[in-house]
Formats: sequence, C-alpha cells, structure tokens
Amino acid sequence: MIKRVVLGDGLLGSELVRQTGWGCISRREQGIDFTKPHTYEHLIVGYDEVINCIAHTDTYDENRDIHWDVNYAGVSKLVDICNKHDIKLIHISTDYMYTNSKKNSSETDIPSPCNTWYGYTKLLGDAHVQLKSDNYLVARCTHKPSPFPYSKAYTNLIGNFDYVNKIAELIVLLIQSGGEGIYNVGTELKSMFDLAKVTRPDVHPINELCNDQMPTDVSMDITKLKGKLKL
Repeated sequence: MIKRVVLGDGLLGSELVRQTGWGCISRREQGIDFTKPHTYEHLIVGYDEVINCIAHTDTYDENRDIHWDVNYAGVSKLVDICNKHDIKLIHISTDYMYTNSKKNSSETDIPSPCNTWYGYTKLLGDAHVQLKSDNYLVARCTHKPSPFPYSKAYTNLIGNFDYVNKIAELIVLLIQSGGEGIYNVGTELKSMFDLAKVTRPDVHPINELCNDQMPTDVSMDITKLKGKLKL
C-alpha cells in the first residue's frame, strides 16, 4: 500500500486528509519551519508520496521575502529531500500561472502569472519542481471555502475554480491514478459569481475588480485531466 502524507493543514490540506485519512504534518501543531528542512525531514521519511499544500497565498502581499522563502526556496529544499529519500512530490500550484496567458491555457502553454511576488515565486517553484524533481506531480488549481464566504462576487472573473471539496476530490483521484507531470485541475468554466450562487443564493454581483493586478480570466484547458480520470 502506498503511504501518503499531506504537508500543511490549511483549507485544501485539511480537506484532503478529511476525504482520505492520509497522514498530515502541520506547521502549527508540529512546529515545523518549511524553510528549514531539518525541522520536518524526519517526519516525511518512510512515506512514498508527499502532498505539499504549504504556500504563502496572500496574493497581493508586497513582502518579497516571505513569498520567496516559502513559495520558491522552501519548495526547492523539499524537492531535494524527496529526491534524497525516493519520495514522489505532489505539489499544489495555482491557476494564477495563467493570469496573463491566453484563454483556456493548456499545460504545455508558456505560463504568464499575475504581476505579483506571489505569482512570480509560484512560477519559480513550479519550474524548479519540473527541472529538479526525480518524480513529481504538479496540480494547478484554485479552491474556495464552502459556503461562499462573501456577500459579493465578481461576474467578470472567469476560471475553472470550484469549492474545496470538489477540487480535493479531483486531486485525490489524480494522485491515486498515478498522475505525473503538470495537470490543470478544475471543473467547468464559470464566473466567480456563478460559483458563489451555488452555496449563497443571495450573493450580490459586482463587475469592478478591486485592483489592476487581479486577474479576469484564469481559464484552463482541462482536457488532460479529463482524459486521465476518464471524466
């Protein structure tokens, strides 16, 4: 039996554990520092696969160092550990890779992320995994809490995002099917407003984005995912 552990217990990490019963390594509960491998390396030794759900996700935070330390440097160190111990790395990325790319971007298209330190360092992390990892799966996605937590939702923000339970289910199936390389992970194309209405019927539509850096179209081609999972 393949032994798997989730690194991180945020929204997605917790949902993956809830759906599967896989082990979990928590930064808060176990006091690990993702930028210091000696604080967690011993915890993942013996597992066959590690699912990395740790990231600095404050998209518009202008603190370069924290994005760099977690989203790139931390990932590069995790790659080294996984290679050292012959562990497959499943790395959770983001559809923000495609903020400035063409619509319905595929995994082979050149990614052009949002113009923030978050987007830049997530791209570097993805690239490092592709370049240096001996055995990996990168899942690009966006997951939202359910029910939708806000009273307003954008009508002009388009993508393949979905609620965390649905995205987690797809990731679990992809992992269990032995997926390798880069995969776009999501459901049918929709606006954020359309998604919000599913769990919050009284949500108010808005069409003015809060800042110029916010993406309007992060649509992805999910043909590869559908083929792998036979959806």
